[in-house]
Amino acid sequence: MPNMQMTKTKISEQKPEIRARNFKEVCLGYTEEEAKLEAQRCLNCKKMPCVSGCPVSVRIPEFIAKVAAGEFIEAYNIIKSTNSLPAISGRVCPQENQCEGKCVRGIKGEPVAIGRLERFCADYAMAHESECERVEKPQSNGHRVAVVGAGPSSLTCAGDLAKLGYQVTIFEAFHTAGGVLMYGIPEFRLPKAIVQKEIDSLKDLGVEIMTNMVIGKVLSIDELMEDGYEAVFVGSGAGLPRFMGIEGEALVGVYSANEYLTRINLMKAYLDDYATPIMKSKSVAVVGGGNVAMDAARSAMRLGAEKVYIVYRRSMDELPARKEEVHHAIEEGIEFKLLNNPTKILSDENGHVNGIECIKMELGEPDASGRRRPVPVEGSEFVIDVDTVIMSIGTSPNPLIRSTTPGVEANSHGCLIVNEQTNQMTKEGVYAGGDAVTGAATVILAMGAGKKAAQSIDEYIRQK
Repeated sequence: MPNMQMTKTKISEQKPEIRARNFKEVCLGYTEEEAKLEAQRCLNCKKMPCVSGCPVSVRIPEFIAKVAAGEFIEAYNIIKSTNSLPAISGRVCPQENQCEGKCVRGIKGEPVAIGRLERFCADYAMAHESECERVEKPQSNGHRVAVVGAGPSSLTCAGDLAKLGYQVTIFEAFHTAGGVLMYGIPEFRLPKAIVQKEIDSLKDLGVEIMTNMVIGKVLSIDELMEDGYEAVFVGSGAGLPRFMGIEGEALVGVYSANEYLTRINLMKAYLDDYATPIMKSKSVAVVGGGNVAMDAARSAMRLGAEKVYIVYRRSMDELPARKEEVHHAIEEGIEFKLLNNPTKILSDENGHVNGIECIKMELGEPDASGRRRPVPVEGSEFVIDVDTVIMSIGTSPNPLIRSTTPGVEANSHGCLIVNEQTNQMTKEGVYAGGDAVTGAATVILAMGAGKKAAQSIDEYIRQK
């Protein structure tokens, strides 16, 4: 029976006052009955507009029909046929702008909760491993491919190539694979055990992961190719933080969001039994309005801060973070200081942060991005008392790869230049994708790029 309810089936979450002080997952997921009920809202449209909105082309109506019928493992197998990391994308993908944004049910109500259903299927399969088909390591085709970095684009590329029989080695700079999934996204949005499980499933396909391997220092891309790798995929991310260039950014208590989140997630500051050096803040200002700013603000609250502010120079309408993240942040008591821009960070006598001076802004004409340009209101400066400032105004790719690889070109933002059809770089046999190419973007777009590059690498090697 179709379910003609106009709104999504409600999902259980931790209460805001409880979750704001712990790092456990906020969203508790659907039960089997809730998943079936929500799946019955799908109209199974012939033209499948939702699929056109998915960067990895998940066969959405097909998997949802299986959920509606209670065939959860079959649903999972359909998702897995095109998406290597469903438990991850089901949690962190901005579905509202992609598959759900194209859902016909969304015209006169809420779209089908495609992301929640994807997550349900992945979690169900993890809990019922004995019912899943055993992953057989494919027979080797005798060809070797190197993958630089172990974030979402690299993991997707490696998985797709391994399924085709390629011998894939991932070279990761950190001591743990996962990239931004491990160091950037906090435990309360994406539990690390789930990321590890998805990585382990790649190892079952025969993917080798070498950690503490900084390509460009330990080995160059040319040396990898001399070593017998027939193609290289670069998914080295965008880990170089940007700052505003204002007075006081070198004070004790100023972090980039990248460093702050890496200390919490990868260096385990969220666990009591780790002595990770991090500020025990009372009052925190996070500068920026994206998902990373929300992650930093919500993490600061969980580490014990009494007051956390988001300082953003435009209004709520222009805020780039996902609506769900903003909603959760407000529920958890984070205060939004909108239409404000920092002018300097203030110091106490010991060189520690003790405030941030801001100026009020008003919105003028639209700029190149289509958003209205913020203009300062003269004489409107004021101070917010804080002991920690976290800068979350974007990142760019690390210059190491482009500076050590002759023949590789980058644009003015330091992003690697690729052929958009194939993801091949300006050097033969070398491909790239994810944030190293786009600058900081979403996990699912990085996965889509890894998928496209894997197809191109397979064609390139077969044609050779």
